[in-house]
Amino acid sequence: MTTGFARAACAAVQQIGPDLVRTLADGIERGLSAAALGTQSPVPGYLDAVRAVRSAQAEGGLSDPVAAAYLRGVADGYARRAAAERIESVWSGPSTHAVPVRSTAQALVEVVAGATDELLLMTYSARPHPPVIEALVAARKRGVRVAVVVETLQGAGGAIGGAEPAAAFLDVPGIEYWHWPPGGRTHPGAKMHAKIAVADRHALFVSSANITQSGVDTNIEAGVLVRGGTAPQRAAEHIEQLIAAGVLARLTVDGR
Repeated sequence: MTTGFARAACAAVQQIGPDLVRTLADGIERGLSAAALGTQSPVPGYLDAVRAVRSAQAEGGLSDPVAAAYLRGVADGYARRAAAERIESVWSGPSTHAVPVRSTAQALVEVVAGATDELLLMTYSARPHPPVIEALVAARKRGVRVAVVVETLQGAGGAIGGAEPAAAFLDVPGIEYWHWPPGGRTHPGAKMHAKIAVADRHALFVSSANITQSGVDTNIEAGVLVRGGTAPQRAAEHIEQLIAAGVLARLTVDGR
């Protein structure tokens, strides 16, 4: 394999993604003309990638079957790397220089800021935390669907004081609120105690921290941030099934 073609293939998969590189490979293998290859997708940058790959192929004297096979290999490798599971430990509270770790506030804001389509949050207690609220407002402006599952004062049975946890998010427009109705709980005293964030079914943050100032900053709390793999997808699917089964119900907050 020539260096020029290898570079062009790697640049293409970074520019247009593995699915479109596979589309390009299929077209090359079928013997499509340069003009026909360029019309396979309207995605910006696709035509430029086609021209660069075909130019490098010609310079390297590669046959269409060889070029197509290499492109598929690059696309598959890129997709596997992107889907690979990465796990980081996340902590609130005092830090140490000997063991650098991610902070809860940083990880939570990063997950929210990275969402492009869907964001699911679950928290037991909640109070307005400016960095998180600002990230949520920005997500809604990007068109991200945001659903928050919270405990209620009634459900907490006196264990939470002050305003309803859901009120922490009232400055974020268009949020969906969900809760676990106390009447549907099979065991007395059961709580909606989960604390997670799932972005686009690709990033999952699980923590002992509530979305409060003390939870994300000052308490000693521990969690993990998972990117890729099946865990984020499964977490989102589980929440969906709880909603579909009627275990979780819509919650009206301040008339919303």
